[in-house]
Amino acid sequence: MAAVGSRSDPLLSRNFVISLVDSSSSLGAAPSVALSGILDVAAAGFSECTGIEMSMAPEEYKEGGRNDAVLKFASRITWSNVTLKKGIGLSNELWDWHFGFVEGRGKRRDGVIALLGASREPQHLWYFRRGLPVKYTAPQLNAAQSAVAIESIEIAHEGIYQVPGVASRPGMAGAAG
Repeated sequence: MAAVGSRSDPLLSRNFVISLVDSSSSLGAAPSVALSGILDVAAAGFSECTGIEMSMAPEEYKEGGRNDAVLKFASRITWSNVTLKKGIGLSNELWDWHFGFVEGRGKRRDGVIALLGASREPQHLWYFRRGLPVKYTAPQLNAAQSAVAIESIEIAHEGIYQVPGVASRPGMAGAAG
């Protein structure tokens, strides 16, 4: 029988933090350091994050003489691009990052996405490597609407990984402060 009062509710999707770190920096070189400092170097306050996805198209083999099935084998993994959206503010950070590649001086960034629990402590972490801004979208401007002006950036990367056991990791519990 389960312990009385013990339950595991789903985490709210609006409680998250995203950090972008220069891939050549000391934080980018050591994922464990980047993960421990996630809340210290958080990027802008993003309101939406999509694209934490991976998929694999199996390779099919039609074995001669076997007409009842097609054999399927694992093949390469493909990663979806991560898209971050936020209300535009006074900072030009996302525009500048993307435009740096237009001018030939851009730098890749590693990223950490932390889903926080009710006490603002990381419960799940995803880490992507060598992010490359492939699309920047400025806010849609319409004088007839009073909606928040949202900018977005789409980031291609070389792999995204979920860090296991974050909620139970020593030192992470007090990091959210």
